[in-house]
Amino acid sequence: MSKTVLILGASGRFGRNAAEQFDRAGWVVRNFDRKSDTLRQAVHGVQVIVNAWNPEYYDWEQQVPGLHAEVIAAAKTVDATVIVPGNVYVYGEGHGGTWDVTTPHRATNKLGQVRRNMEAAYRDSGVQTIILRAGDFLDTEASGNWFDMIMAPKMAKGRFVYPGATDVDHAWAFLPDLCRAAVMLAEKRDTLNRFEDVPFPGYTLTGAQMADRLEAATGRSVTLKMMNWLPIRIARPFWKPAPYILEMRYLWNMPHRLSGARLEALLPNFVHTPVEAALARSVPSAALMHPLDQKLMSTQTSL
Repeated sequence: MSKTVLILGASGRFGRNAAEQFDRAGWVVRNFDRKSDTLRQAVHGVQVIVNAWNPEYYDWEQQVPGLHAEVIAAAKTVDATVIVPGNVYVYGEGHGGTWDVTTPHRATNKLGQVRRNMEAAYRDSGVQTIILRAGDFLDTEASGNWFDMIMAPKMAKGRFVYPGATDVDHAWAFLPDLCRAAVMLAEKRDTLNRFEDVPFPGYTLTGAQMADRLEAATGRSVTLKMMNWLPIRIARPFWKPAPYILEMRYLWNMPHRLSGARLEALLPNFVHTPVEAALARSVPSAALMHPLDQKLMSTQTSL
């Protein structure tokens, strides 16, 4: 019997990677088209829904509750399992450390509260739900995340820009790994709880550690630079995303990591991509030094 997954938001970073990984695992993949599809019709014959819809920050309060209510209602009609890419916003500022399934959701800021309410709606709905929770993303192509937009664009010149304190732990997830875990969880959904909160440990790195790993991954010397937040503060009155980006700035200065205990219990054979390999696939191709370039630089240094 074929297994069918419906991807909501297939053009986004999580949706695109999820579609690739489900296809690779032999699933029939349906990508939802907002222009032509209706959700109630699209879910027929579907066992799993990946809800990767993610409006702009400034639209979260207005759009997120309604979008997820639609998904919950549609999932109920066919008893589909919903997989939601969770984030770390729910924990709140001032509550750093190692976050696991028992960590209270204490966020009081706008974005954190939207996510808390959204997850609570799934928990209370009775729909089988898997919240696959991760930190910031590393992607195999530019997709508008912190790493490819702010941190790595100048890596070809050996410059790595970091948005916070460089000695503070920060959680990262390599999207192909994260979505591979989503597939594996989907395939054992019959053995899972109706609501699963699964933190994905990925990599925990300080800014300095990431710079060191980037040197190993790219073969070039890396200079660590601090990001200048002043332009975002200046843009706050007239650039709609600015207040929300500033709202979440604390995550770059509050030590945190995600526990892998629940993932290990559910997927004991899951293997993470080595961090240097993930970084090599995440940086611009021009940042990867060709072996001949490395040899030339070594020769010049010795002279």
